[in-house]
Amino acid sequence: MTKQPADTPPKFEDRVFLGFVVIASLAMAWIASPFYGAVLWALVAAIMFAPVNDRLMLRMPTHRNTAAGLSLIMVILLVIVPAVAIGSLLIDEAISTYYSIQQQKIDIGKAVRDVQAALPPVVMETLARFGMDDFAGIQERLSSILTSGLRLIATQALNIGQGAFSFAMGLGIMLYLTYFLLRDGRALHRKIGEAVPMHTDQRRALFEKFITVIRATIKGSIVVAAIQGLLGGIVFALLDIQGALLWGVVMGVLSLVPAIGTALIWLPVAIYLLATGEIWQGVTLVLCGFFVIGMVDNVLRPILVGKDTRMPDYVVLISTLGGISVMGINGFIVGPVIAALFIASWEIFVDTRLSDKLGG
Repeated sequence: MTKQPADTPPKFEDRVFLGFVVIASLAMAWIASPFYGAVLWALVAAIMFAPVNDRLMLRMPTHRNTAAGLSLIMVILLVIVPAVAIGSLLIDEAISTYYSIQQQKIDIGKAVRDVQAALPPVVMETLARFGMDDFAGIQERLSSILTSGLRLIATQALNIGQGAFSFAMGLGIMLYLTYFLLRDGRALHRKIGEAVPMHTDQRRALFEKFITVIRATIKGSIVVAAIQGLLGGIVFALLDIQGALLWGVVMGVLSLVPAIGTALIWLPVAIYLLATGEIWQGVTLVLCGFFVIGMVDNVLRPILVGKDTRMPDYVVLISTLGGISVMGINGFIVGPVIAALFIASWEIFVDTRLSDKLGG
């Protein structure tokens, strides 16, 4: 047996092993990368439903598997089933609306001309002064945006149908991981905490920020967006506006992005209704838009989020849009989390530097 040379520095082996740990970790991340979306949403679901699992564990402290299983059933019933049902209805309505536009059952040109004809001369003069009187161009752009958006939804629906096996596999992995994260999440948290080479207070601060931002993002954005979209869809349905479900979902999606609200949908529709003589419908939509749909964000977000997290609006905007552009829908979660960890790490760094200077 070959002996280790006596003069070999002990830290050399540590560096070699650390390099091996880094390489093995990167290799594992590379292997798991096709399912990073499933892993991300499993982590999000586990974090959001951890309080439910904890309450169940208090009632059945010796039945971890049962508690995690019941929590997973709640995830399926409260999240997965409604999302699949709404997605299916949305796809059907998007395809139906797309074909209606293609077959000119929905005449966008006529709608634009009706608005143009109903506008008072003073409004037309004001629009002309700002170069906004090109209604033919508006009609063309509006038609292009609508058809492109609806075509995109239809295409994505076709892709999901063709990739049904991959979708089912991703969903299965997400639910499978959610179960084990709910069951073993506390133990995993402790093990990861012990392995991360940071000071205890720094590690705790970053972990708490990570969990806080995910919960705040879900509660303060997705829940609010779902409620705004639901209210918008109901108002559109009560006013007998075609595609109520579709426009409700679009309003919900737009409310997710900071500085872009649901008014981007309901306000033009209200203007059209007022311009074409449907006064009470237009007035009702304006009142509901401002005092019902629009107020949800101001009323519910502080209640749901409280003082959990508060990043500058411009940071939220940049991180959300940047995350979505880089990672798609997954970036909606990843973007704000990265931004929050970025801010938290710099705050810890500055505090540490100040402490060192004061201590010195």
